[in-house]
Amino acid sequence: MGKDEYFQSFRANANNFMCTLLPGISDHPQIQYSPGGLLFKVGGSNMQHVTSLSFLILAYSNYLSHAGAHVSCGGGGGRSAPPTKLRQVAKRQVDYILGDNPLRMSYMVGYGPRFPRRIHHRGSSIPSVAAHPARIGCKAGAAYYASAAPNPNLLVGAVVGGPSDATDAFPDARAVFQQSEPTTYINAPLMGLLAYFSAHPNPAEWADD
Repeated sequence: MGKDEYFQSFRANANNFMCTLLPGISDHPQIQYSPGGLLFKVGGSNMQHVTSLSFLILAYSNYLSHAGAHVSCGGGGGRSAPPTKLRQVAKRQVDYILGDNPLRMSYMVGYGPRFPRRIHHRGSSIPSVAAHPARIGCKAGAAYYASAAPNPNLLVGAVVGGPSDATDAFPDARAVFQQSEPTTYINAPLMGLLAYFSAHPNPAEWADD
């Protein structure tokens, strides 16, 4: 297989995958969307899928713009999606994370008037050394873990696992770690998304080439 044929094969596979992520486009979607619009994939810590796939969608939309191309999804009617559509899907996920959702809950700690208060994070859930100078042993942390009180220390900027099913529900409980635990692999892709949409806040700038 020559280089051109290899590239065409890669592009076809990439297009097919993108089509499975776009709502209302594919006959064989790889993911679901909640009633509130959150991308949902079965498994723990759903927000890792949201941020990673949204970053991938955004990156591919930029490639399409530079190439002057659309995503070709085939099927009846020759369905396709322009780069703008992909950016809209990615932006919708960012908006959901930051509070545009049925619960009006920002899933980034410290952002907005309502955000997770009982995240699954030891440093956030036990008292600071200023408030509790004495040593807190490993097992002694269990009392703070089981407490219904909000965490005493805000882990500002951390994004938690968020809703873990297709109902937009979120319990805000430390014990439900799949939903309440922040991770670097959730935050990392989100940084790229936030950087792009901060630099391009006006959807009119997303016009397809």
